Amino acid sequence: MTVETEAAPAAMGPIDIRGVMAALPHRYPMLLVDRVISLVPHGAIHAVKAVTINESFFQGHFPGRPIMPGVLIIEAMAQAAGVLTVETLELRGSGKLVYFMSIEGAKFRSPVEPGCLLDLHVELLQIRGRVCKFVGKATVEGKLCAEANFVAMIADPPVD
Repeated sequence: MTVETEAAPAAMGPIDIRGVMAALPHRYPMLLVDRVISLVPHGAIHAVKAVTINESFFQGHFPGRPIMPGVLIIEAMAQAAGVLTVETLELRGSGKLVYFMSIEGAKFRSPVEPGCLLDLHVELLQIRGRVCKFVGKATVEGKLCAEANFVAMIADPPVD
């Protein structure tokens, strides 16, 4: 189910790392989206994260059998949703932030290891005021690794 609009919006993409960084405030080591393959405003996004052994979390998760933590897979999906939200609501350059509010039904199906290309598929289900609902799936070579429903809120940045 996608958010209905009067006219079908044109698909965007690909969006390179510079475009991702323009949409999100995250930076290394917390930037978990490397590229957007396709994005349909008010619809869905397909983004990717190239998982490498150089990721700092692999030092401790787990020595001898590196596996990407499930919470970071969910975070990667949420960041993809953030890019979708920023592009859908034309927030780029506004300083607005997209904050997690809730996660429901998170399930982890298969480990994600170094060398994988993690595909992030997120669908925008609803926008109500400043609150957005999403469903996300993460796959590697078509195999489901993780899935979750989550809610985010659009907020002003903190005042210094």
